[in-house]
Amino acid sequence: MDTAQIATKLVSWIKDTVTNAGCKGTVLGLSGGIDSSVGVVLCKQAFPDTTLGILIPCYSNPEDAEHAQLIADKFSIPTKTVKLDSIYDSHLAQLANDREIDEISRLARANLKVRLRMVTLYFFANQLHYMVVGSSNKSELSIGYFTKYGDSGVDMLPLANLVKKEVVELATFLGIPQEIITKPPSAGLWEGQTDEEEMGITYEELDHYLLTGEASDTTRVRIEAMMAGCTHKRRLPPAPDF
Repeated sequence: MDTAQIATKLVSWIKDTVTNAGCKGTVLGLSGGIDSSVGVVLCKQAFPDTTLGILIPCYSNPEDAEHAQLIADKFSIPTKTVKLDSIYDSHLAQLANDREIDEISRLARANLKVRLRMVTLYFFANQLHYMVVGSSNKSELSIGYFTKYGDSGVDMLPLANLVKKEVVELATFLGIPQEIITKPPSAGLWEGQTDEEEMGITYEELDHYLLTGEASDTTRVRIEAMMAGCTHKRRLPPAPDF
């Protein structure tokens, strides 16, 4: 299936999924990255009049908002901005009052940001009777590179069967600006954070393994360990069988 066919089928799938759920449109968080950019453009094609992009900065790099707005302007996507800095600070302060907590880890701080964004998206989805669309791709989902009940807390994942390089191809086809396509992928969780540095492997290595099963011994061990360690993130919570 070529890229044009993938785009057409995804637009149709988004439309059918939302319509079959009895909803009116889609809402997405716009991070300024390639995945959310591709996701929102596909949604705009599926629901030209009922797609909403939400910019949700939380001590974020200003460039992320600039790139998010660049997508919104180019593709005529209405947006709302909800700045979470003060909410995050207030919530973190309350949590830090727990006497059993000596220091809040960087991971806990980062995941709190992502989960606050999820809550924000669902507010608008509930208000408008839209569905929340996630932008995680197959590469990230396979190794658990997402926040449980954060960016995985969505109603649908249109890019879930595409590895990162296929998302890049789709972005090029859709006309996503080159500066968004070529910048280092980052979840924007802390200053200087990049996906590949945090994962410890490149997307090229990960994609190649997922598509062919081939990798160096070191890379294979790392990928398979991440896959095994994140099984719980990809499943519903376990329940007793009695």
